[in-house]
Amino acid sequence: MDDRMTLNDTVTLMQDLRKRCDWDAAQTHESLRPYLMEESHELDEALREGNAALMREELGDVLLQVLFHSVIAEERGEFDVGDVARGLIAKMKARHPHLYGDGVKEPWEKMKSKKRDSIADGLPAALPALHRAHRLQDRAAGVGFDWPDANGPADKVSEELGEVRDHLRGHSAAGHSGPPDESHALLEAELGDLLFACVNLCRKAGVHASLALDRANAKFETRFREVERIARQRGLVLREEGIDRLDAIWDEVKAGEHG
Repeated sequence: MDDRMTLNDTVTLMQDLRKRCDWDAAQTHESLRPYLMEESHELDEALREGNAALMREELGDVLLQVLFHSVIAEERGEFDVGDVARGLIAKMKARHPHLYGDGVKEPWEKMKSKKRDSIADGLPAALPALHRAHRLQDRAAGVGFDWPDANGPADKVSEELGEVRDHLRGHSAAGHSGPPDESHALLEAELGDLLFACVNLCRKAGVHASLALDRANAKFETRFREVERIARQRGLVLREEGIDRLDAIWDEVKAGEHG
């Protein structure tokens, strides 16, 4: 007996749940929004861990959200999951005119730029800042506003870092200890420019800044947990040791990784 399930089976299940489960029947597009965000983050966590079993489970949870919204829309006479599939197929074929037609191969962002009135059209306002910066730069590159290689962004990072250092010197000299003022706002702007330039360098180097930072966060957390472990083992209280002692333990942890 073949017990393999198909996507059609999942649609049928979702339609049945909407009819016979009170909770499922009560859901709306709006009420489901938090679940979609949560499930997306859980899938991202599984991807980060490289856990195939968990990835399969979380993909199912994300699929559930797709089915939920599709069936709700079908009940309202708006569209159904078949329309979603048709739209996806049409979009993917349009993205590959050299494979599904007589068109020529060209970058996706260049193709999309022909249909936009502005660089930010269609970008969700709630995109995380690093991801939004990457996408804005991608879109600018799609119309030719881009460095030829990573050397230009690397130089820009150095330039922006120099401007930040200049503002830091002025900021410190003024002795700002009160609420944020114009000088603080200028410093924030310069730091923003530096971060934006770093994202651009990542992009031109073929690295997504959010993934790079995610890995750096994980590495820092792992190392600092080891610093905490060593401190406890030696009877040290972190907040009382000072930067020199903590930095020495940090170097010890790093040396242990390479050793």
